Parts: sequence; C-alpha cells; structure tokens
Amino acid sequence: MGASILLVDDEEGIRTVLGISLADAGYHVTTAASGEEALARFAERRPDIVLTDIKMPGLSGLDLLERIKAADPDVEVIMLTGHGDMDLAIQSLKRDATDFLTKPVNDDMLEVALRRAGERMSMRSRLRGYTENLEQMVRDQSARLVEAERQLAALQVMDGIASGIRSLCSALDDGGLFNELPCFVAVHNADLEIVSTNQLYKERLGHRIGSRSWEAYAGRGPGDRLCPVMRVLETGEGFRSNEVLLDKNGQEIPVIVHTAPIYGNDGDVELVLELSVDVSEVRRLREELRLTRERFRQLFDESPCYVAVMDRDFGVVEANRRYREDFGDPTGRRCHDAFAHRLAPCSGCPAGRTFDDGRPHQAETVVTARDGRQVNVLVWTAPLRDADGRITEVMEMSTDITELRRLQDRLSQLGLLLGSTAHGIKGLLTALDGGVYRLGSGIARGDAARVQDSHQDIRHLVDRLRKMVLDLLYYAKNRELNWEVVVTRAVAEDTAALVESKAAERGVRFVRDFAEGDGDGGTGGGPADLGTFEADAGALSSALVNLLENAVEACAADTRKQDHEVTFRVRGAPDEVTFTIIDNGTGMDRETREKLFTLFFSSKGTAGTGIGLFVASRVVQQHGGHIAVASEPGEGSTFTVSLPRRLPDAVRRGEAEEEAREENGGRLPGS
Repeated sequence: MGASILLVDDEEGIRTVLGISLADAGYHVTTAASGEEALARFAERRPDIVLTDIKMPGLSGLDLLERIKAADPDVEVIMLTGHGDMDLAIQSLKRDATDFLTKPVNDDMLEVALRRAGERMSMRSRLRGYTENLEQMVRDQSARLVEAERQLAALQVMDGIASGIRSLCSALDDGGLFNELPCFVAVHNADLEIVSTNQLYKERLGHRIGSRSWEAYAGRGPGDRLCPVMRVLETGEGFRSNEVLLDKNGQEIPVIVHTAPIYGNDGDVELVLELSVDVSEVRRLREELRLTRERFRQLFDESPCYVAVMDRDFGVVEANRRYREDFGDPTGRRCHDAFAHRLAPCSGCPAGRTFDDGRPHQAETVVTARDGRQVNVLVWTAPLRDADGRITEVMEMSTDITELRRLQDRLSQLGLLLGSTAHGIKGLLTALDGGVYRLGSGIARGDAARVQDSHQDIRHLVDRLRKMVLDLLYYAKNRELNWEVVVTRAVAEDTAALVESKAAERGVRFVRDFAEGDGDGGTGGGPADLGTFEADAGALSSALVNLLENAVEACAADTRKQDHEVTFRVRGAPDEVTFTIIDNGTGMDRETREKLFTLFFSSKGTAGTGIGLFVASRVVQQHGGHIAVASEPGEGSTFTVSLPRRLPDAVRRGEAEEEAREENGGRLPGS
C-alpha cells in the first residue's frame, strides 16, 4: 500500500497536475488550497508526507512546516519554492524540512525527494520495530541506538544542505533554471570569491569565477563593509541595495542587488547568493516619462488658449498658465464661478452637454478677467475617459476672439444699429404724428389744456429722438474731442437741469449735492467753487445724462419700494473731478455689472437700445477717465465718474481712444 501525501498549494492547476502525478506513482493524495485547510486535513488524516508551497496567502508554508513538526516531528515535509524563494528554501531546511523542490516541479527531482522521504520513514519504522520487539536488548543497545540516531539526523541535515548547495551551483554552471532569469546571478564563498555565475552574468560581465567579490562593483575595494557580499558574511542577513556593476568593457550598469546567506553544517554562512537586476532600461523609461510629462505640461501651459479640466461637479482640477494669469487660480472652484462669475452653471453649458452625450461641443460667450477686462471666447469641450471608457473629466479650451468679434461686430452691429434705430425712429415719428394731430385739433378747438398736453408730449418725443440720433452719430463716427476749460459747477448744473424734469415725471426725487471743494483744484477760481477742468462739455454732458437717466429708469422699474431717489454728487480734488450718481432702484447682479458697458447689452429688454451706456463709457475713456460701478440686486447702484483736471497729452493728440483699445484687448473698457 502506497504512502499517504498531503499536497498543499494555493494554485488549483498545480494541485491538479501534481495530484495526478502522485496518484499515478501509487500514493494516496489529499489536497488543500491553503495553510489553514492543510492543518485541518493533517489533523484528520495524519499523512506520511506533506508536500507544500512556501508562499501562500494567509498561513505560509514555513508557518505550516513549524506547526506540523510541532504536532508530529516524524512527518516528512517537502517544500515547493519559486525562482526567487531560495532564501526561504534555506530557511525551511533549518526548520527540519526533508527537502525542497523548485517550480515548475521536475518529475525526476520529485521522485528523488519522495524516495529520500520514504527512506527516512523506513529507517524510523525499522528503528521503531527494533525498539518495540527487542525490549530485552534496550539496556544493551540503547547507547548505540541513540548514537546511530544522532548520526542519522546529522547525515540527513548534511545531505539536505549539501543537496541544496549542489543544486544551486549546478543550476548556475549547467545552464539550469537560473539561466532563464533576466538578471545576473552569482554565488560567493566565505573568502569573498565568486564560485559560480549564470550565463547572463558571463555574457555581460565576463568570466569572473575565482575573482574577488568586490571587483564586480564600481567604487568597491578590499575591506569595503558596504560591499553587499561582505555585509551578508558579517551579519548573516540578506540585503537589498542599489549598486553599479562593471561590464566586461568597463561600462557601468546600474542594478538593484539582492543577497541571501547560505548556511553550512556548522551554522555559519558558507555561501552568498547574489541576484542583480539591471535597471538601466527602467531609468531610461523613467527619464522618457519625465520628459514626456514636461513636454505635455509645457504644451498645456504655453497654449494660446484658456485650457481647464473639470470634473462632473464642474470643479476645476487643472488649468493652464494663461487661464491662471487672466482669471486667477481656479483649482477647487466651480468653472462657472471662476470663468463666468455665475452662481449656477451657464445655460447650454458645453461641458455639461459633453458629460451627457460624450461628444465635443462648442459655445460662444463673454467672460470677465480678474482685472475687469471683458473677453469674448469661443469654447470647445472634449471628454476625457478612464481605462474603462467612462467619462471622468471634460477638457474645456476657450479661444480669445475679442479682436475678431470687435472687427466683425463693427460691421454687423452697424447694420443692426441702423435697423433698430430706424425702427425706433419710426415709432417716435408715429408718436410725433399723433402729437401733432392732437396739437392741431387742440388749436382748432381752442382747447388750451389739450394744446399744453400735446406740446409736452411732442417735446418729450423730440428729446428722445435727438438723444437716439446723437448716440447713433457718436457710435458711427470716431469723434475727436472739442475740448476747452469748463467750470465744474456749470457743467453739473446744466446736466442736472436736463434730467430733473424727467425724474419728476417718473415720480423720482432728484437731489443735487454739489458740495464746495477746498479750492479750484489748482486751475483758478475762488475758494467757494469746484474749480475748472478740461473737457468737451457737450460730449461729457451727454454721457452724464445717459447715466442719470439710467438711474431714473432703475428707480421707476423698482416696484418693491415706495420712495425713490437719485442723487447727483460732484466733488473736487487737486488732480481730478468726480461725478457720482447714486440711486436706490433695482440694482444689478455681477454678470450685469460686468457687461453693462458692452455695445447693445441692455437689461431693459425692448425698452433699451444698449447704446447709451456704451457711448457714456467711450466718452469718459476719451477724456482719460474711468467709470466705477457698485451695485447689488435690490440695493440700488452707484456710478462714479472720475476725470482728470488736465487732459492727458495723448487725449490732446487724439490718441486716447486707440491707446485704450490696445490696453484692453482691442475694445474700450467699461469700468
């Protein structure tokens, strides 16, 4: 009857193949897929031989060996090792393993190991028989048996160790499994001499058998305690280190060195196994990867567009240099907040559409840079997918088309301007016809009240027509300033007079706040006035009227408050004059504030042309000044117009508008 074997391996294929081979050889085979299962099977069946893998999840082969030997020291345990488990194999011999075999298992080697285990069991069986059947000879033979047992154990250990060492050196010298390894393998003795190498070692580093161990390393010499082989001999422990080997031509090869001790019969380190992995290709690939990343980052940052990558929550995870320079660092912020200054995603957001259908999309919009400059952008989006094809992020590329739009809009907007203005003039003329008819009928009937009412309507309509035509002319033609030295208070008084009646008609209280300054700003005049400054009085008055009428309309449109007020404040300083228009009307959100001075943008719907505030901004810019806007929804608005006392030299030469365009990306800034 054949011996019983417990085969332990976590790989089902190995259990199946070895189980069939062992069964064919006449053994009774029981299998286990883990160390824990093997202990249970061992307790149930008490097999004669245990054949186990060293490396397994959970309870390892070494731990299983110790537990089996603790339960039954007579059980023969043969260890299965992988190519890189030589150190573990030596450890198993120290724990009284019978033998070890390397994967894949050679049938002849397996047969030899099982025969050796059988011989050990047979010898123990005979010894047990002698002990049981010859009790009368125990006293006479006990000393001899004990000595024989000791010699047998010593011979078995020596046989196992010698077999391991012979197998190791034979595998190196005879082109065995070590020649299959893509690394340099060498065995060193305790005298720091190389005694065996694999074929790759010979081909790349030359025939170094008999050479000193340190001679293979660059920068190592006799007595160097950092030499990997020297460290193993001194400590008895394996090491891993980064070293540089010298090939047979003297060229350096960067390697990762693994060293492991091989113990002799006396327990001292007899040999050192050294495996060195060439990492030259790894370093080359790492360098290529680094250069590729740098080139990608350079391409990303140097792109002439605004490039951002966002997640499904529209959070920006990456942005290029130009995006960060013009809009600040958006990392961690929502795209619509960082780019468009909106609290919610933009309507028809192309990034959202790309997340939905996985296709590229485009859109055109106007955004505001952190310096207040408005930028027309053409937005393209593209999906970024993971290894499974799922869309995880979207890349958004926005091209600045401000100058292109300025040139295109100049033509298209002129046509739109003419069409919308003609339509507005037609409406005003129709209303004028009605007013003239009512005036004529009032005169014919002698109805003074009807005449007075018709006259007021006609005057109001003529004022609207005049303003519309002047705005059209101002926009359609590059108008140079007809500047002169003007009195600040006189300009303010004349401007206020043009708006007060309209405010009264709309039920809005108009407040003049022309506080006296501390002098004339250095331009002459008495201490009780606001001084003088250089300006085109007509153009400036038209711009201020636009702002004041806008404030009156904002108050009239506000239905949440009963009392509304517009304050026209004028202040003087040594170098500038400030006109401030304050209202408690509807107010504006951030997006409206940023687009307020854009041509044809109007928050009044069909009631506004979108020309007036654009013209006002243009006039102020021509004077070398600027307009600041402060407003919140429902809280009213404040427009502050700051003008220099003395026109800049560029304005005097008629170059101010062109300079303003160049400084603001080809368009006149608003605020």
